[in-house]
Amino acid sequence: MDIRKILKDWMLPVAMTAGASGYLLYHYTPALHRFAPVLSALVNLLQPLFIFLMLFLTFCRIEPKDLKPHRWHWWLLLVQGGLFSLLGLLIHFLSELLPADVNSWTVLVESAMLCIICPTATAAAVVTRKLGGDVAGITTYTVLINFLAAILVPLIVPLIHPSDGTDFWTAFSMIMVKVFPLLILPCFSAWLVRYLFPRFHRRLLGYPDLAFYLWAFALALAIAVTVRSIMSSSLGGWLLVMIAAISLVCCVLQFAAGRYIGSLYRPRVRRSTVCDAPSPALQDYGTFSPQGLERGRNVRKITAGQALGQKNTVFAIWMGYTFMTPETSIVGGLYSIWHNLYNSWQLYRARKTDESGC
Repeated sequence: MDIRKILKDWMLPVAMTAGASGYLLYHYTPALHRFAPVLSALVNLLQPLFIFLMLFLTFCRIEPKDLKPHRWHWWLLLVQGGLFSLLGLLIHFLSELLPADVNSWTVLVESAMLCIICPTATAAAVVTRKLGGDVAGITTYTVLINFLAAILVPLIVPLIHPSDGTDFWTAFSMIMVKVFPLLILPCFSAWLVRYLFPRFHRRLLGYPDLAFYLWAFALALAIAVTVRSIMSSSLGGWLLVMIAAISLVCCVLQFAAGRYIGSLYRPRVRRSTVCDAPSPALQDYGTFSPQGLERGRNVRKITAGQALGQKNTVFAIWMGYTFMTPETSIVGGLYSIWHNLYNSWQLYRARKTDESGC
């Protein structure tokens, strides 16, 4: 029995189990509570560090010229931005008509808003590459949706919480400060390494699975934080179940919508999308033979599905307690469970397909 192969094949379920078990062990062991400040500081340091390194390694594999918008990008932006705006207007116009004692429904609608406008996860490029998708395409969309969120959230949130006292430019700068270190800075750093230190850049390309392992560690930390937020939540049981259901529905619908939109577009002619050799799913990609078109559409379907469905849930949690009703912040943690379970299943299916050669 090859333990290394088993761990590699089941890395995501192992990481999720380790994160949840680690926090539960801490929670039910009072002797460990004295280390709470140290553990909290360690998590706050490691989470952004792992995200930065994952995205840095991803950008190292992408030619700058390949980061260009596709038509399906604009449809996904319309879906996210349009639904977020419509739900915000719904709260704005209905909250004044309903009695105050039933306004708890706004928590559920705000939870859905967070699930929808939350930007694509930085780790989505890692999963997309494993599934045989277009790394440059999803990375471009990650940049676009972060800027859209930075514009729409300050515009819509004052309609929901008019007494918040946060103007557009303050909210915009808060989001950009959150985004820049973990999105723009890794991009610039990777391209500086590409052009100034080519030998080091080539060495980094020799470790294709490094970003995946970093993501596994980051996932364990994220699940631990999710379990902590659920266990420390003051929400009633029924409201917690409803938020979990909303996060699940949003997850399913966004993956499905993304895959459907992506399947509508045939691929561009393939040039140098990534620096390393293409996976089997990318062979003949860009050719206009029936096989090439089918594989190209599958690449689009995978990429768009991950772009719309896999979310930066840490960012959603932050947006929840910063801009929305604080109780909504838990929806990000719940969403992370659903999309990572789905990713685990997708990676398992892709691995079985590769092993069977079908």
